[in-house]
Amino acid sequence: MSLVLIVDDDLDLQLLLKEALQLRGYDVLLASDGLKALEIVEESKDLSFVFLDLNMPEMRGNEVLEKIKMIRPHLIVIMLTAHSTIQDAVSCIKQGAYDFLEKPAKVDDLVSLMQRAGEAKQLLETARYSGPRVEGMIGDSPPMEQLFFLMEKLGRVKTPVLIRGESGTGKELVARAIHFNSDNKSGPFVVINCAAMPENLLESELFGHEKGAFTGATERKMGKCLQANGGTLFLDEIAEMPLLLQAKILRFLQEKSFTPVGSLREVKVDVRILAATHQALEDMIEAKEFRLDLFYRLNVMPLKLAPLRERKEDISSLLAHYIAFFNKQFNLNIQGVDPCVLDTLLQYHWPGNIRELKNVVEHAFILEESDLITLSSLPSEIKELAPVGPYKRDYLDTRVEGLDFKREKESFEREFLKQALERNQGKINQTALMANIPKKTLLRKIDFYQMKSTGKQ
Repeated sequence: MSLVLIVDDDLDLQLLLKEALQLRGYDVLLASDGLKALEIVEESKDLSFVFLDLNMPEMRGNEVLEKIKMIRPHLIVIMLTAHSTIQDAVSCIKQGAYDFLEKPAKVDDLVSLMQRAGEAKQLLETARYSGPRVEGMIGDSPPMEQLFFLMEKLGRVKTPVLIRGESGTGKELVARAIHFNSDNKSGPFVVINCAAMPENLLESELFGHEKGAFTGATERKMGKCLQANGGTLFLDEIAEMPLLLQAKILRFLQEKSFTPVGSLREVKVDVRILAATHQALEDMIEAKEFRLDLFYRLNVMPLKLAPLRERKEDISSLLAHYIAFFNKQFNLNIQGVDPCVLDTLLQYHWPGNIRELKNVVEHAFILEESDLITLSSLPSEIKELAPVGPYKRDYLDTRVEGLDFKREKESFEREFLKQALERNQGKINQTALMANIPKKTLLRKIDFYQMKSTGKQ
């Protein structure tokens, strides 16, 4: 359960935010001034992050931010203000604020930002100890080993990166990991989803605008490009960006400067660009829907994330990770999965990739009543794939009196592999393909059961 501190001298806003966050499962502390906030930061070691008002009497928010970063350098702080200026925002972000919201902020937007901030905190803490291997990015399959290798290289440079992969493969996780393992990790990591923003507002969201630049522009607004100064700007779903704006992003990549909407001034920034898409950009280029020059500029170092169905040998490690994650979240002590569950999950094609696997584990935690995840707690479309034959008993019963499940399972597995190898004259690749088992797993099982094969590939 995340612990949140809200620092604001507006008591009504305090209560509004507290209620909204508590409804979403967060624990909330309140402070009406900077001194009280600093006391809480020093005393509350479980504090996850802080909402901090910029304009408060006695001690302004930027002063409080500076002291918080001295006490807890990795604590994520989100600034709130009703009277923002470009200078204030840039100053706070350079001091280490995660992001900057103008009041009154929509509660849904605030909570969404908070969830990203919480994820960023987890990524940062993990990255400090484990290099590019971060939450949700788990596995030792060849595609993952190659990905980790490239991410480590990319952390040392400021080259633009184009991250490609199906929905749910973890593109934003990769972008965050690259940022938090780079030289500019102390700078902000700013995200903009190009698919979620109306076309007429996307340019303003990216580059900001001047007061009066268009109908409804009642004050100057800082764009994401300036917010990301000294850090990283992640352009998610860049394929959805309009062609006219693609040209402006290309210029921004080349010149590291931009012009806010309704302004004549040029703004220079130091920002690294990471972009992601699940779409086939080559087809979009041919259809004149994506600029070829922008593609080449972004595609200096492409990263292709393998779908989960192409690295099923990582499912076991991912399961262990998410079981530990949900044990903590649900305050349970589930020990693992029934062996039949793992075999069933290996049969599934995972159209939603890692995101779907995480949802399946959460689904099981809600329904499961034993200390192992069993078939009975899986979604129906996966449960129906349970293996048949001598290996399949009534797995919907979570306990079978007088039987040793592990022994029975190993006995079947040994016999199954023996017959599969004999049928394929001991050829490893052919056996792996026929038996629908990853080659690496097959070799490990052959060694474990001390079986013989021809060794032919």
